[in-house]
Amino acid sequence: MSYMLTLVDSSLFSKTLQDTHQRPISNRNITVHFTPGLCKSQEDCSIYKGFRQQRISIFRKKASIIKAVAIPAAPSPADNTEEYRKQQCERYGFKKIGEPLPDNVTLKDIINSLPKKVFEIDEMKAWTRVLISVASYSLGLFFISKAPWYLLPLAWAFAGTAGTGLFVIGHDCAHKSFSKNKLVEDIVGTLALLPLIYPYESWRFKHDRHHAKTNMLYEDTAWHPVWKEDFDSNPVLRKALVYGLGPLRPWMSIAHWLIWHFDLNKFRPNEAKRVKISIAAVLGFIAIGWPLIIYTTGLSGWFKYWLMPWLGYHFWMSVFTVVHHTAPHIPFKYSQDWNAAQAQLNGTVHCEYPKWVEFLCHDINVHIPHHVSPKIPSYNLRAAHESLQQNWGKYMNEARWNWRLMKTIMTECHVYDKDQNYVAFDQLDPKESRPITLLRKLMPQYA
Repeated sequence: MSYMLTLVDSSLFSKTLQDTHQRPISNRNITVHFTPGLCKSQEDCSIYKGFRQQRISIFRKKASIIKAVAIPAAPSPADNTEEYRKQQCERYGFKKIGEPLPDNVTLKDIINSLPKKVFEIDEMKAWTRVLISVASYSLGLFFISKAPWYLLPLAWAFAGTAGTGLFVIGHDCAHKSFSKNKLVEDIVGTLALLPLIYPYESWRFKHDRHHAKTNMLYEDTAWHPVWKEDFDSNPVLRKALVYGLGPLRPWMSIAHWLIWHFDLNKFRPNEAKRVKISIAAVLGFIAIGWPLIIYTTGLSGWFKYWLMPWLGYHFWMSVFTVVHHTAPHIPFKYSQDWNAAQAQLNGTVHCEYPKWVEFLCHDINVHIPHHVSPKIPSYNLRAAHESLQQNWGKYMNEARWNWRLMKTIMTECHVYDKDQNYVAFDQLDPKESRPITLLRKLMPQYA
């Protein structure tokens, strides 16, 4: 899911602060340069599909500012042993890191191994989940109204998590796995996302691309590594990237929401009409809902009943999406090297969370089967996951949400490198990356 969410990377900030590349490359000449500990490339790219042509150059960073790289180079097939993967698990906070999926396995092979019943839509179960989300979100607001000030953070956390459940309802609707009536899906999806002021159609179009191009460089609209030339380009962008993909990463879905979903230029002409309707619905909610909240409860009530639960929702939106596809051993690849089966099965993470979170969020954390086929309804994800474990378990990544896992993502998974997958900000520019250094010191290693 992306639920976002969603792309919070260098291209997000670059779009705001400077012009930069956004789209895939068609013709590319690569010259390889070597710097101590790093391999960089200089690329001549043609950018297409709706964006003007731009030239992309990657310049070598001076060797004096590059220290020992925190993330080891990706292992060769001979080194990728069970013992090596156990060491990676210990270091990164994973329960299991899967073996590389053979090149001859196709996504169709994996889908065909699933029982047909996991694709069946049960509208009673779907509407039961709507009832659970509406009731739990309402209960969260009730808790907020009754909680003393010192318990408000708990009430906000509960309401924000319940709000994430509303998003998952819209998520099923967007994938056409909620109802056999497509008009019902569009209406329910739009309404479910309104309290989160998320334009349903805008998100649906971008999220579909995330599924079609998962972990593909330039194309994936979810989390994406930073390009080194963006990091080197100017001090303002560099600082924004360091904070955004460091200490603020659990809320960076907000940047993705703002940048990707309200700009009509980011959509095809045949998508624009539906996008306009969704944006109008969101603006209508803001125009009517926010004044009503302020009129009845005051500006402090808007902060208390809407803003804080909304920030709680974006915490889970960011955390779920980044954990699902971001790890030092999971590569992003150019289109010519990309393999759909490997990206969806090998490049997606199943992560366990506290049971109450999984319940309120409708098992969206059971994410590998969702990427194998988005047509699987959320209430069938666990059955599909069990089937995948039986047939493809040795290739699957599994984790339990923990401090070490988040520390790895927030302090190491930053700048794209072809050989090592990622290079940390503080390995490239320690002086400008002090927030990352501070996170390394303050975040626990507990797994």
